[in-house]
Amino acid sequence: MSVATDVEQTTTETREQVLPQARRLVLDMPEYHPPLAGRDALRLDFNENTFAPSPRVAAKLKELTGERMTVYPEREPVERIVAKHLGLESNQVILTNGVDEGIHLMACAFLDEDDEVLICTPTFFMYDVSTSMMTSKLMRVQADDSFTFPFDKFLAAITPRTKLIIVASPNNPTGATVSREHLLQLAAAAPHAVLMVDEAYFHFFGDTVMQDICSVPNLIVARTFSKAYGLANLRIGVLAGDARLITYLRKVSSPYNVNGVALSVLPEALADQDYLNWYVLQVHQGRERVITALEELGVRTWPSAANFVLMDIGERHKEFVAEMRERGVLLRDRSSDPGCDGYVRITIGVEDHVTQGITALRESLAAMSWTPAEGMHARRTSADPHEFE
Repeated sequence: MSVATDVEQTTTETREQVLPQARRLVLDMPEYHPPLAGRDALRLDFNENTFAPSPRVAAKLKELTGERMTVYPEREPVERIVAKHLGLESNQVILTNGVDEGIHLMACAFLDEDDEVLICTPTFFMYDVSTSMMTSKLMRVQADDSFTFPFDKFLAAITPRTKLIIVASPNNPTGATVSREHLLQLAAAAPHAVLMVDEAYFHFFGDTVMQDICSVPNLIVARTFSKAYGLANLRIGVLAGDARLITYLRKVSSPYNVNGVALSVLPEALADQDYLNWYVLQVHQGRERVITALEELGVRTWPSAANFVLMDIGERHKEFVAEMRERGVLLRDRSSDPGCDGYVRITIGVEDHVTQGITALRESLAAMSWTPAEGMHARRTSADPHEFE
């Protein structure tokens, strides 16, 4: 090897050694992987509104001009409207780029590297992603196979180092809820921590702790306009809480984090209560239909207060999801979630979509010659009746 070649190789190796790296926590944090396959079938996989937003939203979109697209979006005027809608003051709310950004802002505002975060699994994966960016001390309390919120275990997991507690009610992917009484007890037990209650699916449930914001200084409530309101494509959500906490979130937020189209149409969506009531009723009725159909088919489900139902298919869950796709219906395989091996989630939409989904369910399970004995719970119970006690 010539001297020139040797020098060139050494220079290359040196460059590789000094290439910039992300922070250690970023290197170690989990990564969210969106679906890679096309979503050109009936979307019963991502808990979206399966129909459309309010007609008032569509009408407002037609009014937007090209000139309007050249202006930086102003968040504050719409925050005042949202605050009034929620019965709060404008300094108690901040609009975000969906609840996803809201979780990100919570992590940035409140977490140092040695702080602990407390969640109950299985739950929304973005809690892992956003908090792991700031601290390696994400503490997980696993629910048993009933998916009932393990209040006593969760309460016992709070320590002096707990800085952020995140609880989803209704929870994704299980549909389970946490009582207002238990949520307030958690906030009282950890005055040194912020309790974020994720109410993304509130409209399909009805219970909330929003009214407690003024009396609980460490409470933040998250809501999204992606689900019942049907604005998922525009990415808009809200965090509501004590004005002091919201000030911290404003400091770490981009001043133009919510796009102008979303800000323009959100007041119209909020004003159309008739549409919201209609869509929520569609989901309630559809949810009962899906649960009844699954019971008739011998598929185990769990009580759900959201716009989806989790079902136990067992080891052939991937085959089942593929069979449904063949029939034009997309489902979400949740088997990679803690404690969800063999479980699949179906979104509940409007009446016609529910009918199409149920038909595909019956045809897919029949094509597989699937039997209830194949469910993960059925096989576990026969092997060890005490496993989940």
